[in-house]
Amino acid sequence: MKIAIVGTGYVGLVSGTCFAEMGIDVKCIDVNQQKIDALNNNVIPIFEPGLEDMVLRNKQADRLHFTTSMADVIDDVEVIFCAVGTPPDEDGSADLTYVLNVARSVGQLMNNYVLFVTKSTVPVGTAQKVKDAILQEQHKRGVQIDFDIASNPEFLKEGDAIKDFMSPDRVVVGIESERAKDVMTKLYRPFLLNNFRVIFMDIPSAEMTKYAANSMLATRISFMNDIANLCELVGADVNMVRKGIGTDARIGSKFLYAGIGYGGSCFPKDVKALIHTAATNGYNMSVLNAVEQVNERQKSVLFDKLCRFVSNLKGKTIALWGLSFKPNTDDMREAPSLVLIDHLIKAECNIRVFDPIATVEAKRILDNRYPNNSIYFASDIYDAAFGATAVMLVTEWKEFRMPSWNVVRKVMTGNLILDGRNIYDSQELKSLGFTYEGIGLK
Repeated sequence: MKIAIVGTGYVGLVSGTCFAEMGIDVKCIDVNQQKIDALNNNVIPIFEPGLEDMVLRNKQADRLHFTTSMADVIDDVEVIFCAVGTPPDEDGSADLTYVLNVARSVGQLMNNYVLFVTKSTVPVGTAQKVKDAILQEQHKRGVQIDFDIASNPEFLKEGDAIKDFMSPDRVVVGIESERAKDVMTKLYRPFLLNNFRVIFMDIPSAEMTKYAANSMLATRISFMNDIANLCELVGADVNMVRKGIGTDARIGSKFLYAGIGYGGSCFPKDVKALIHTAATNGYNMSVLNAVEQVNERQKSVLFDKLCRFVSNLKGKTIALWGLSFKPNTDDMREAPSLVLIDHLIKAECNIRVFDPIATVEAKRILDNRYPNNSIYFASDIYDAAFGATAVMLVTEWKEFRMPSWNVVRKVMTGNLILDGRNIYDSQELKSLGFTYEGIGLK
């Protein structure tokens, strides 16, 4: 079976590579010539554990190909996945410009039946816009060629995307014809050996499922952060509360960890988009509006704690351990670290940071945002902590879990540890002479 994936960003590259791993011939298409040239030269544009080896292996097996030309491949493929970006507009809505551009290209170039599958995260009603765009281009050409539309939203976690694709909880497929169902069943048949479920449904329900899933997870995170903040006020321990409610089978334990807010490419964007979709249909998503408000406030919690311990921050050196929005990725989109750095710069602090993977991306963003910044990008956590009044644990990378606290204590000028992910033992740190603060702890 031969398929095309349009868009070689996070979703497109991971999806195309994993399909190739299962023996499918995959053509990955992107308008960015520089990115395609890099991929053809074995340079992977994103960091994702296991992805580089899988890309190289499938290129060598001649199952994975990269090109800028849809015209060169469209006659050879049965399925075209659209995995281009849907960035948020200023009003929070999803920008469908790139999706509809792909649809128009298909309408302009197709000569045989093709199944157009939207993999990008798009609001309900997008499938009809895609269909209309293809039909309009066919009409301009004076042709009438059969095609189908389907929705196949992705549920990939950055840092664990390969496993999520190869052994998913479920695959959601929205279809409107038996022919489309047969094609998608054939496509996913190799994965059925892993005994996971393919859930077929109508297209609007599939489009809504992605937003609903991410919004539910975001809600759990904001709920626990709200509970954590209250725990601090009443003398409770959010870790004990988490265990107490997580053992309830109706609730479960996932996404109940208190911290400094969610970030990344999905949760912030999808929550905003669902709120906007509701508003355009005359409905107010009260819960999600609160989720978003709690999350934005939570990103400043560590800075607020810092201000309680250090009365005058001007000229003080503050260290950040971790920059990416979560471990095992270099993704800096909506990262809490950016909010913290903004506060610290305004307070005229000296800032020292370290991240094992995201330094290049973070430096690009920060240099653009603060052209005259004096942020020091350290070589390791000890270098970051050198001369620091306080250390903020921002991203819970595994290599941060067991630092040599004796070394940390020697290189710091202060003794304040602000743990934004609750990964350290407060009693251990206090016994070593540190002042320790977590999130929602006694």
